[in-house]
This record gives sequence, C-alpha cells and structure tokens, in this order.
Amino acid sequence: MQRQSHTLIAILLISITILFHSTLTRAFDDPGYLYNERSKKGPEHWGDLKKEWATCKNGDMQSPIDLSSNRVTVIPKLGELKRCYKPQNANVLNRGHDIAVNWEGDAGSIDINGTRFFLQQCHWHWPSEHTINGRRYDLEMHMLHVSPQPNGENKTAVVGLLYKYGSPDPFLHKLGKYIMDVPDEEEEKSIGVIDPKEIKLGGKMYYRYMGSLTTPPCTEGIIWTINKKV
Repeated sequence: MQRQSHTLIAILLISITILFHSTLTRAFDDPGYLYNERSKKGPEHWGDLKKEWATCKNGDMQSPIDLSSNRVTVIPKLGELKRCYKPQNANVLNRGHDIAVNWEGDAGSIDINGTRFFLQQCHWHWPSEHTINGRRYDLEMHMLHVSPQPNGENKTAVVGLLYKYGSPDPFLHKLGKYIMDVPDEEEEKSIGVIDPKEIKLGGKMYYRYMGSLTTPPCTEGIIWTINKKV
C-alpha cells in the first residue's frame, strides 16, 4: 500500500504553501515515524517500529486505499450525508507531523446509520492520501468525528475532501491568516469562532468504506466517507 503524505496544510496557492512548509519544518519533531518511503521509519516499516503499531503491518482493513471504479458498488438509497454543524471556538495546534484545527466545544455532528458522530477537529494531508482510479490529488482534508460509547471505546468516523489547485477555497482562505504564524510544536493558539458549515463538500455522492487511521497505530474500524466531488 502506498502512503505518500507530508501531512501539512496548503492553501492552494504555491507561494503560501512554500512559506508554510519552511515554517513547519523548523518546528518539526520526529513523531517516531516518517512518510519517506526510503526511510527505515517509512510506511513499510511502521508496523515494526513499535509493538503497539503492529496493525500497520498485519491489519486487514488498512487505509488509505484507491477508490477504483472496479471495486465500487453504487448504493442509491444510502442517502445524503447528514451534517448538523454549528459555530464553536477553535484553536490551531502544531502536532509536529501536521497542523490541526481543534474545536473546543460542541461543533455539531454527522449522522451515520442513526449514530451521531461529533466533530472534533480537521487536518490536512499534502498530497492526498486516498486516490481515485489511481489519481492522487493535491490536498486532502480529514474531518475527525467521534461517537462516545458506554464502554469507553469510542467509535470514529472521518469525512474526507479532496482538492486540486485552482481558485482559492473559501474555508482554507479564511484560515490562512491564522496558520501563517504557526505555533510552536504542541502549542495551541486560539483562533476564535470557526463555523464548520463553511466547509463546502459539494455534491451528494460519496465513497464509504471501513478502514483505519492513516498514521500509527493504524487502528482499524474507522468509518470513512470520501466526498466524490473534488
């Protein structure tokens, strides 16, 4: 499986991307794994680096995948993705391997088969982790949702959105003024109220499959919803 991601944010403008990359590099600290396929800490070796990460090597439902037309089954009655988001205070966090926007309180939820998954954060991968018919796109956003369970083992659902270079995306453009000044690693910076409804998924068709986290420990049982419209 090919994992080609530097997990840093891009704003669809080359000049901003270059400046952001140089800033993030200065704050980067090795999280214990790398994306460089030639490195001994690269994706092919993640499962060997720690026993807790063995699923990265031995798992049966590992993400990301190629969303090939040959393996997709159309389900007409699956229904439109039910989203109910609301404005909430948020902060920017430099996690070393990526930049994340975390909502501090209840920012709303999505409904999957009658279960509510509450939005926690969003982050970006560059280039995209998932591919469609073999094509890798310029950027991929992940919106992480969690559904608390009585036994404490929360369920996780991720909504993904793919980007290609072109006109500025309104949501990314709005965040630009906050993320250009990248906080130090593990430091959170408040960015005020951010409305996740401003994330425009577009279209009513999407891919859904059961997969895993795309970084160690590669936990499986993650519900993936990838928007079909790029």
